[in-house]
Amino acid sequence: MAIGALIGAYQEDDSGGIRALLPLAGRTLVEYQARCASAAGAAPIVVVVERVPQALQDAFERLRLDGIAVFPVSDVNEAVSRFEAGSTILLIGDGIAPSVDLVTGLAAEPEPSVATVRDDELHENFERIDGESRWAGVAVVDAHLLGSTAAMLGDWDLQSTLLRRAIQEGARRMPIAADDEPLLVETAGELADFQRHLVHTSRGDRNDWTSRYLLPPVEDFATQQLMETEVRPAWLIWAALGLTLAGAVCFTRGWLGAGLVLLVLSTPLDLVAARLAKLRMKPLAIGMWSRVALWPAAGLATIAIGWWEARNGTGWGSMVAAASACAFADAARIEKSGMPPGGDLWLVSRRNSIFLAVPFAIAGAWTAFLLALLAYCAASFFIVQRVRHPRSS
Repeated sequence: MAIGALIGAYQEDDSGGIRALLPLAGRTLVEYQARCASAAGAAPIVVVVERVPQALQDAFERLRLDGIAVFPVSDVNEAVSRFEAGSTILLIGDGIAPSVDLVTGLAAEPEPSVATVRDDELHENFERIDGESRWAGVAVVDAHLLGSTAAMLGDWDLQSTLLRRAIQEGARRMPIAADDEPLLVETAGELADFQRHLVHTSRGDRNDWTSRYLLPPVEDFATQQLMETEVRPAWLIWAALGLTLAGAVCFTRGWLGAGLVLLVLSTPLDLVAARLAKLRMKPLAIGMWSRVALWPAAGLATIAIGWWEARNGTGWGSMVAAASACAFADAARIEKSGMPPGGDLWLVSRRNSIFLAVPFAIAGAWTAFLLALLAYCAASFFIVQRVRHPRSS
């Protein structure tokens, strides 16, 4: 069944502005709500407004540029016309900051449902349903209910009236676990903890020791700075690829230190890109060409080091070591797909290999680096083989 979304964006905050424009993760609250609805598969996304200041128009334009079509309406009948007959509507209350899991989970419910929280002092700002529960700010209702509500709305508040009608028609009440309760905000300060939570959870798992122990401070700083900009995650992936290829070119010219600096600079960029994409609820495609190309580009840089060393004193052995390291590394990468979670932390990876070069570069021992890299890649391959294909006793 088709599902659309109806979001309220007309109530004012304590400073006289619109709650929907409170800042969150470098964007606005209404953008976050719309992205949650889009992640749940809702279309169209209709935003009920009383006025559209420039800041709100800018927010809608950013959503459209990301492929999320939103339709601001100020008339209830216009809102009704946006939804197909027989569809369901995901209702997100004005000033509500829900988790993505809550929105997607509720949108998947096969029948009208209303998310609820306890009726206690902690939730006194939420709308009361009865003596035991209050509305959590998210619900799924039938589209026909919006039409009949519009016919009798008068001066009543749309989302409150729609909620009451849904309850009267027997919508199922779904109590929300304490750790998944949405936030009802009236000031920007109330969103600070929620924003920190979003930024922290965007980090996800880290599967190599470099990204787990060395890069988090850089990654966190870059994410917090870039989430407030128009920088797109794909640009960062392309930047990482460009730096890697530029590093390879530097190696062929004998600028070994400069090449390594470029490779080091590339290491956090794909991680930051993935976090920005998650914060904007548009995850990077697994088969994204520029992302996939980072691995062979790093191999090309390794070959370039071997080529330079072979031409400048150490002979063909450096080239053989570089090529063999690449072969073992790629074989280990393919085999690692079947490793248990966290089992490849210390094994070879693009970032681990780059940072392995740093002490050898300081000592000026690039041929020794190639030999160490060959040993590291070979050891990683045989460890993966042993874990995945243990000998029967």
